[in-house]
Amino acid sequence: MASEESKTPVQAYNAEQIQILEGLEPVRKRPGMYIGTTSSRGLHHLVYEIVDNSVDEALAGYCKHIAVTIHEDESVEVLDDGRGMPVDEHPKAHRPAVEVIMTVLHAGGKFGDGGYKVSGGLHGVGAAVVNALSSYMMVEVMRNGHVYRQTYSRGKITSDVTIVGDCGNKTGTRVVFLPDTEIFDDTIFSYDTLQSRLREMAFLNKGLKISIKDEREGKKKSETFHYEGGIKEFVKYQNTNKEVVHPDIIYFEYAKKNQEVEVAMQYTDTYSETILSYANNINTVEGGMHMVGFKSALTRAFNDYGKKAKLLKDNETLSGDDIREGLTAIVSVKLTEPQFEGQTKTKLGNADMRGFVEAVTADNVFAFLEENPQQAKTIFEKCLRASRAREAARKARDLARRKTALDSISLPGKLADCSEKDPALCELFIVEGDSAGGSAKEGRDRKRQAILPLRGKILNVEKARLDRMLSSDTIKDMITAFGCGIGSEFNIEKLRYHKIIIMTDADVDGAHIRTLLLTLLFRYMPQLIEEGYVYAAQPPLFRVKVGKEMWYTYSDKEQEKLLADLASQGKTKPEIQRYKGLGEMDATQLWETTMDYNTRTLVQITIDDVSRADQIFTTLMGDKVPPRKKFIEENAQYATLDV
Repeated sequence: MASEESKTPVQAYNAEQIQILEGLEPVRKRPGMYIGTTSSRGLHHLVYEIVDNSVDEALAGYCKHIAVTIHEDESVEVLDDGRGMPVDEHPKAHRPAVEVIMTVLHAGGKFGDGGYKVSGGLHGVGAAVVNALSSYMMVEVMRNGHVYRQTYSRGKITSDVTIVGDCGNKTGTRVVFLPDTEIFDDTIFSYDTLQSRLREMAFLNKGLKISIKDEREGKKKSETFHYEGGIKEFVKYQNTNKEVVHPDIIYFEYAKKNQEVEVAMQYTDTYSETILSYANNINTVEGGMHMVGFKSALTRAFNDYGKKAKLLKDNETLSGDDIREGLTAIVSVKLTEPQFEGQTKTKLGNADMRGFVEAVTADNVFAFLEENPQQAKTIFEKCLRASRAREAARKARDLARRKTALDSISLPGKLADCSEKDPALCELFIVEGDSAGGSAKEGRDRKRQAILPLRGKILNVEKARLDRMLSSDTIKDMITAFGCGIGSEFNIEKLRYHKIIIMTDADVDGAHIRTLLLTLLFRYMPQLIEEGYVYAAQPPLFRVKVGKEMWYTYSDKEQEKLLADLASQGKTKPEIQRYKGLGEMDATQLWETTMDYNTRTLVQITIDDVSRADQIFTTLMGDKVPPRKKFIEENAQYATLDV
């Protein structure tokens, strides 16, 4: 017990310590609570919030075109041809309704019965949050034959709603905002990031036209997305660089009361599944009840039809994994009161959606198979091949699973494990080459850092089935070291390390090995990436030495700056070493530059867009050469050895 003298003085705690944040101050105080992060992802989220409001107008049947423009000053404009935000006086606030929408949290047509039946926005906070986090914002409403305008700065009103012109019979809303540099780490918008999301929104809302235009110097370009086929065209787009095994896309939609489901699906000759699910246009990356219903129905419909059509023997049953191998599917549901849960609030929790989606899917998939017997036979042949391959892989998978249940004696021989048993404190470095592996083992923190060296390039799993993949000793070693299994056996709770760090040479071969490893993780253990457990180490490119002083640089640009600084200081004859690989560094150098908790740089691998990631892995690692060649030609100018 502490003595009287050593006790911390008690500070006054009374009403004066209770802080009240008024208006939009809470958003500026804790922006992460509203947009997740103030990084590039949060910056682009601002655009999505405003676009979602326009999409809500489209869902309600009033908007046909949404135009997004990135202006030269990095401000963004979103213009739609919907009804235009209400400008009449709000009965409770006694201020124009448009002002209430733009300045009050949880104000909008997404609550109660008078607004939107289905809404893409989660909380009705979108426009007000964007306003709070922008140094400048303007809204113009075209309605009642007039153009109404109001301006804001950092959530504060800078001008009242005034009529600034006439618009005839036109209606719509125009919002322009400039992100606040006091809030965001970076305020430069990525055209590609916005393009991908807007294309996705156009696919999910058939008939809606969405355009994007970049007016910035040196970046000028524009595109328009308009898909009358909706998610059928989405599936076709996802399968652009894949070989399909049957010509017709399986498509159906059904609406009942306040629930809607729309599904499009087609099989390819690949070995992994790509199922993208959405609820009210929000990508439910963690799945949820609609995905449970879809997968369950698919398994039931295929087995029922297979037995009826004599494509399966009496005692033969296809597993869900067999049926989903090579499947590309889009599952989109819309409902009035979505309940989101999970780690990233992107898992649909509405229990009634399971039965609804399951019933609709089972009936429609069975009907397609019955009405298209030749295509059904082709699909079943693929499923049966998958089933045979999966059975052949069973022993290898069981072996990997059994090993993880044992102690470290059964871990791979090449693995230098750490002594710490708490996964949250443990790191696994997957290191390219035995030489670098030796330095890493010698220089590491043995308590918390484990080392698994790789010899050469691992199997490209984009071109291999599970049975062939599990015959690879290198891949089996990784699965065993991770401890969480693979595919349907995967259990994130058994993961032995909460940091899996890919450490490869800073050259083309190193980049290729890193891509092969990421392909394995993305296709068979995506949860590791989704939950933030995967990283890439950043080893230095150069060591610069002048006398007893030494510096490490991690890019050509950083090296040029250092040499210029040294020259300006009169240090004109530095000793420069260009590292060709990790093996050129001794244990001390590898620790100081790449593994030391205090000085290293780790890049966390994330998936912002599953659809885009799927396409890139297919393009880079798939069988088709022309798409890969085209990708390289178009992106070579942006190539860098940095992650």
